[in-house]
Amino acid sequence: MSPRLVRQQPVSRAVIGLAGGVAGLSLLWSLDDLTRLGETHLLAVGVFMGAIALGEVVRVAGFLRRKSAPLSTAAAMGFAMTSEATVGASGHLPSSVIVVATAVAMGVGAVGRWSTGRSVDAVQMSARLVGVSVTSFLYRRADFGGTTILDWQAGVTHDRWLVALVMLAVCSAGMVVTMLILGIWRARIDHTPLGRGIRDELAENLVLTSALITSSALIALAERPLGIVAVPLFLFPLMLTLFAVRRFIAVRLTYRQTIEALSRLTELSGYTRSHHASRVARLALSIGRELGMPQREVEELERAALLHDLGQVALREPIPGGATVLAAPADQIRMAHDGAEIVRQTGVLDGVAALLEAQTTPYRQVREFGEQLPMASRIIKVANAFDDLTAGSRSRDQVDAAMERIHLGLGYEYDPTVVDALTRVLARRKRVGGHAAGGGTT
Repeated sequence: MSPRLVRQQPVSRAVIGLAGGVAGLSLLWSLDDLTRLGETHLLAVGVFMGAIALGEVVRVAGFLRRKSAPLSTAAAMGFAMTSEATVGASGHLPSSVIVVATAVAMGVGAVGRWSTGRSVDAVQMSARLVGVSVTSFLYRRADFGGTTILDWQAGVTHDRWLVALVMLAVCSAGMVVTMLILGIWRARIDHTPLGRGIRDELAENLVLTSALITSSALIALAERPLGIVAVPLFLFPLMLTLFAVRRFIAVRLTYRQTIEALSRLTELSGYTRSHHASRVARLALSIGRELGMPQREVEELERAALLHDLGQVALREPIPGGATVLAAPADQIRMAHDGAEIVRQTGVLDGVAALLEAQTTPYRQVREFGEQLPMASRIIKVANAFDDLTAGSRSRDQVDAAMERIHLGLGYEYDPTVVDALTRVLARRKRVGGHAAGGGTT
């Protein structure tokens, strides 16, 4: 695999620019301090930079689309609150030196990843650098009643638990800033409401972030009795935890690949058009995010969209073109039921089975009789109809004809809210490159 950088968009460039500005200003402020670093300072800086760079190379795939660097983050946050690793040197390391050293180490680690053919997520790395900068500023430079937290810490001989609590609070502030930046970025990239993007980011990273905050505080606290040996000592348990996380993620990946393989059964058997299920899933995801669905519901929506035509394998004769939208209502209901029953046999996809069974229910059942119809099922009904009517074509005439046909069933077959979201998705895709028929990436 050739090395690549993750494609950047305007909001991505803004995040990278923010981090670049922070690093640039820190470099200007630290020029004098860098020339006065003693040997003890240099040793401490070198150890932390090595840990940060190594952590950038050894990343862990997240539950969604990004990879995180927990070892690098924990080392950098611990570095931001360090004090005792510099015993014997004159004074503490300035906040600006911490930021510059962290930025350089992250850059070295990113180059290491790139040189081995792995992708570099500059947005996530930039957001983490800003978070580290906030933690370093609060701990080392911000004035609280005439003193900094770092100076206050030096005078606390008892009640070290209070120092630990302050470290946790300051580190948490930096991590929250990081997640807020990534949440805003996610909302803009996925075209979801801002609040939803931030909530999803916080929820997705809550457990791992808690572990990182604790590890960072332990590194900083352990410096006093142990010195710089505290860095590898307290990063090692985190590394062992990450091996377990990687195994769990590998299981999830296998689970997803199994669903994707199952979704191709109708295609390989000649019941549906090539890549129909994947196109419907991508379009359904875009609609779901446009409507601000929570991330957990979006994941289940994707699984159901991939498997929405599975019931066609029970047909004696394929439907022409696999277009279930053109089948009789009774046949649509039977195929949806058969697909749901197949999925239920797995024993782990009952929620997906319920969505599949409800996908043929007309929206008028909700409007006229108050029937409970999951939003995911409404989305799949619209996305499937669109792809069936366009036959996967990107032609503007095909797209316009399909939307006209869908609008004829507005309020009766299809939820107007979902159709409006589809219209916005298609308009946006037309603006950014014309992937009107469900192509592109999610």
